[in-house]
Amino acid sequence: MNYFDFYGIKPTFTPNQTLVKQKYYELSKAYHPDFFVNQSEQKQQEILELSTLNNKAYQTLSKPDKLTEYMLQLKGEISESEKYTLAQSFLLEMMDVNEALMELEFDANTEAILAITTQINTIEENLFEQQKVLFGAYEATNESLVLKQIKDIYYRKKYLLRIRESINKFATRI
Repeated sequence: MNYFDFYGIKPTFTPNQTLVKQKYYELSKAYHPDFFVNQSEQKQQEILELSTLNNKAYQTLSKPDKLTEYMLQLKGEISESEKYTLAQSFLLEMMDVNEALMELEFDANTEAILAITTQINTIEENLFEQQKVLFGAYEATNESLVLKQIKDIYYRKKYLLRIRESINKFATRI
């Protein structure tokens, strides 16, 4: 059972977060293992599985990046073993960022880290805005071309996350 079915809501990139939280709390009460301690082992196991499913559903549907990945998986757009190739234009843009990161290897200073962080923030903000537009377009059309564009942004954001991890590594050295 997918998380949307479990919560009784329509699959979407933009679920109503108040409703998601409400369903989570409702099901947390209904499937709390403490209420079933006098039940059979089988029933206790069933409740534990439902409680775990509820926790996983909430963690996925309440976090935008996890939700995007989940929706793309549901729609068959991504798989765990997939080797996605980012657009050449994005990779060229990232070349400058990666060169600046390599320079941090030899001279990790606050100004350089701040400059790279600002650049990454700007790129992420642009991706976030593009993503919002695409989510709306997909909700209106369900077009697979829009899903492919959402997928591309998803992988760009994953790439930027790795860069952020490198930046954080250098920042802890200072």
